[in-house]
Amino acid sequence: MTQHALPDDYTPAANILAEKVILVTGAGDGIGRAAAECFAGHGATVVLLGRTQEKLEAVYDAIENAGGAQPALFPLDLATASEDDYRGLASAMENTFGRLDGLLHNASLLRERRPIASASWQAWSEVMQVNVNAPFLLTKALLPLLEQAAQASVVLTSSGVGRRGRAYWGAYSVSKFATEGFMQVLADELENTSRVRVNSLNPGATNTAMRRAAYPAEAPTTNPSPANIMRSYLYLMSDDSSGVTGGAFSAQP
Repeated sequence: MTQHALPDDYTPAANILAEKVILVTGAGDGIGRAAAECFAGHGATVVLLGRTQEKLEAVYDAIENAGGAQPALFPLDLATASEDDYRGLASAMENTFGRLDGLLHNASLLRERRPIASASWQAWSEVMQVNVNAPFLLTKALLPLLEQAAQASVVLTSSGVGRRGRAYWGAYSVSKFATEGFMQVLADELENTSRVRVNSLNPGATNTAMRRAAYPAEAPTTNPSPANIMRSYLYLMSDDSSGVTGGAFSAQP
């Protein structure tokens, strides 16, 4: 797998996402919230997708209070959503915007960390549903709208344990290997026939609830906040990455 990183001197323009419509999953908190607010701050109209209405409303208010374009809000539980739910989302997006310029698959479940020999089927299934099946269903439903954009970007959130397996990371690690495989397959399918580019992005160790759950003894301040790793997200969602597809990027060295 070829891994990529941004040049150290990359600086996104203030209006780099002007006129773009970008959907972010898991937009209620953590990296998803930071990305949504960052995209809006750089000119995008953001579609906020997440499980918890109250969290999405808080992000909605923060974007409007900061002077960003009015976001769209779409509560959806990826653990239980049906294919019809994704089709309904695509229909609503088409009626409202007519296209989609960017799709950030950010939502993920960690669940249990234990040996494969003692892993529970329920937790394994839940992780695969949210981390693997949901991105497939959402991408499939939204691909026609992505094709309507002048050029569009799909970014799938990966992990270090999705690029090199590590003991006790179980379903989460396997799901992130699947993320990388999905990215590579879709990018290869679209590279010569579409204006849609597809890449993965490993945020690295970041001060989020998931990181704190995975490493409870680690001082949270050891890692950067989500807001401080957004350069890579801006690069991949903007026209600065035009023509870049099939890459495994890392937000941190």
